[in-house]
Amino acid sequence: MEFKLNPEAKIDIQTEINYYNEKQKGLGKMFHTEIKHYFKTIKKNPFYQIRYKNVRCLPLKKFPVMIHFTVDEDIQRITIRAVINTYKDPKEYWK
Repeated sequence: MEFKLNPEAKIDIQTEINYYNEKQKGLGKMFHTEIKHYFKTIKKNPFYQIRYKNVRCLPLKKFPVMIHFTVDEDIQRITIRAVINTYKDPKEYWK
């Protein structure tokens, strides 16, 4: 399947990297490595439980972050829609 990262998701990832780098030197790099690992996991098996509408979610274990993505089997595409810190109110994020 094709793997697509929405521009908004790229911003989410960079925001989290910056946040973690402010907290501790090197922590942003650890987050980036972790998120790339989870993207590989999604590529191998994208059929996680649908959480809402057509969106599937995969939480990270080491960071309070959840990857929101869709799978379009017709065109064989996985699209990462958002990478959201679970401490944030999702209603505020999706406005």
